Amino acid sequence: MHRPPLQQNSFLALLVLVTLGFFVLLKPFYAPIFWACAVAVIFYPMQQRLLAKWPNRPTLMALVTLLVCTVMVVIPVLLVAASFITEGLSVYQKLQEGRLDPSEYIATFREGFPLAYHWLERFGVDFSNLGDQVMAGLKSAGQFLGKRALAVGQNTFRFFIDLGLMLYLTFFLLRDGNKLIQMLIRALPLGDDRERMLFNKFAEITRATIKGNLVVAAIQGALGGLIFWFLGIPAAVLWGVVMAVLSLIPAVGASLIWVPVALYLYAVGEIVDAVILTAFGAVVIGLVDNILRPILVGRDTKLPDYLVLFSTLGGLALFGITGFALGPLLAGLFVAFWQIFIQEFNVEPGPG
Repeated sequence: MHRPPLQQNSFLALLVLVTLGFFVLLKPFYAPIFWACAVAVIFYPMQQRLLAKWPNRPTLMALVTLLVCTVMVVIPVLLVAASFITEGLSVYQKLQEGRLDPSEYIATFREGFPLAYHWLERFGVDFSNLGDQVMAGLKSAGQFLGKRALAVGQNTFRFFIDLGLMLYLTFFLLRDGNKLIQMLIRALPLGDDRERMLFNKFAEITRATIKGNLVVAAIQGALGGLIFWFLGIPAAVLWGVVMAVLSLIPAVGASLIWVPVALYLYAVGEIVDAVILTAFGAVVIGLVDNILRPILVGRDTKLPDYLVLFSTLGGLALFGITGFALGPLLAGLFVAFWQIFIQEFNVEPGPG
């Protein structure tokens, strides 16, 4: 039915206004909504395999998939986070009591690597104040960690509400995901083929980035914590979690932790431990990053390594920890949109 332009334009304006208002309404829940979408995308293939065996029980299969997700991902993450906070607060307490002094480690570095010490001094590194600066930084980090732990304790109800909302929405996305996608394809005015390609790209990048980065981070953090525990290095779980978080940064990642520790072990005369840690870090932990990350992330997303690196760093800077997934996702969608433009709109003019 043909409608007058005024009615159509008024309706479209109101549609945009109501949609923006709805997105503002959902702003407090962006994080659980995003992670619900991400988890649903990651576990969707599993749910489809279950549906192939029991096609008449979509609700039950969605519940089973959600249970597997909770056991495999949610509970381990909560346990590791609790251990990380506990050990971090223990280190902060040692700093407060004077049982941990960074200046001692700097003195050890000066004695073990005198040439490097003097070389760094020539380039303006002030070691006289470095110990105090490191101490202040560690205390600030400890205070931040303590405040976050207190905030989590005070906002436990809100945390579990967000977790419950994420799991609740994940269930419906698993069960009704196909219907929702078909509805969006009908609603969006981009063309069905383009929309399907963009949805497939979104699923592909989300699955590869989150699953790949989390797998790499978990393996590197576990291996790093394991070798630290084997060598008797204190707070192995804490450093393992830190290495896992840093491994989200491609190329350098966990080496920002184990390399200085290996140098310290060498400086104090623990040559065997230093060699073991260096060999394990370079060969085992390094191979995890160099082999698994391109397979799980770069190859699936079809993104160059440098684009994965910069989009991950940019995402972490803008969105916090969620940015390790959002950054490459936005980069992948950027590439996908430009591919559509090149293929369909940037047509070379014909002769004459």
